[in-house]
Amino acid sequence: MLRNSLIMLALLGWLTTTPLTAKAQSRRSAPAKTARTTQTASIDSAKWRKDHYVVNRDSAYANPYVALRKLMGGNRRFVENKSIRPRQDRAALTNTEKGQKPFATIVGCSDSRVPNEIIFDQGVGDLFIIRTAGQVMAEASYGSIEFSSVALGSKLIVVLGHQSCGAVDAAIKRPDVPGHIVSLVNSVKPAAEKTKNMAGDRLENTIRQNVIDQVNQLRDLEPVLAKKYKNGEILIVGAVYNLGTGKVEFLSETLQNLPAFRAPAAAAKPAGK
Repeated sequence: MLRNSLIMLALLGWLTTTPLTAKAQSRRSAPAKTARTTQTASIDSAKWRKDHYVVNRDSAYANPYVALRKLMGGNRRFVENKSIRPRQDRAALTNTEKGQKPFATIVGCSDSRVPNEIIFDQGVGDLFIIRTAGQVMAEASYGSIEFSSVALGSKLIVVLGHQSCGAVDAAIKRPDVPGHIVSLVNSVKPAAEKTKNMAGDRLENTIRQNVIDQVNQLRDLEPVLAKKYKNGEILIVGAVYNLGTGKVEFLSETLQNLPAFRAPAAAAKPAGK
C-alpha cells in the first residue's frame, strides 16, 4: 500500500509540476507555417510525447496505475488546449471492428456537458462508458461494469461526477418529481444527508460525497468487483469534472490505501496501441 501511495503522489506531481515547454511557448509568436512544419516534423518523437503527456496504450491496458496516468495526461492536454484526438479516424474504426480492449471504464453522469472521450482526449475503443443521471447505479450498471472487467479486461474503473449536477441538486432540494426520476433522487439522498453540516457549498460537497460513496459501493460489490479490487487486479477511484475549467480532479479520498496491483493469472493480450 505504501508503494502505491508513493506512485499516486508521483502521478499527481507529474500533473502539477511539468512546465510549459519552450516549444509550446514559441508557438504563440512563430509564424503559422513554421509552427505547422515544426509540429509535423516532431510528431510522435520522444520530446513531443513528453510535451503532450502521452502514455502508451498497451501499458495502460496492462496496468491500472498506468491507465490512470494516461487519463490524467489526456485531461491535461484538453485543459491546455493541446488535444491530439487519438484513434478517431477510419483506421481506428476498422481496427476495432472485431473486438475491443478499453483501458479504462468510466461510470459517469448522463449530462450532455461531460463528453468523456473529449475531456480525457481519448479515441475509439479506449473507454468503456456507463452513464446515468448522477452516476446512479443499479443491476444493469453493475452488470455492465463487471462485463468490462471480466470480458474486456479493463483494470481501471473511474466514477466521474461533475460540477453543478442536477440530480445531486434535486437530492438536496427534494422537489416533487414525476415517474422514475424519484429513483435517481433517492439514490443520492444518503450523500446529501452526510453533507448537511459540512462547511462550504453544500451542492459541491454532496457531488464529491456522492462520488466517494459510489466508489466504496463498487469496491464492496460482490461477487466480482470486491474480489478483484481486494486482490489488486483492478483499481476503483473517483473524480469530479469542472464544467468551467475542463479539469478532472481525482479525489484524494479515493486515492488512499490503494491495493498493490497484481496482474490476473490469465490476462488477455491487448490489441493495438
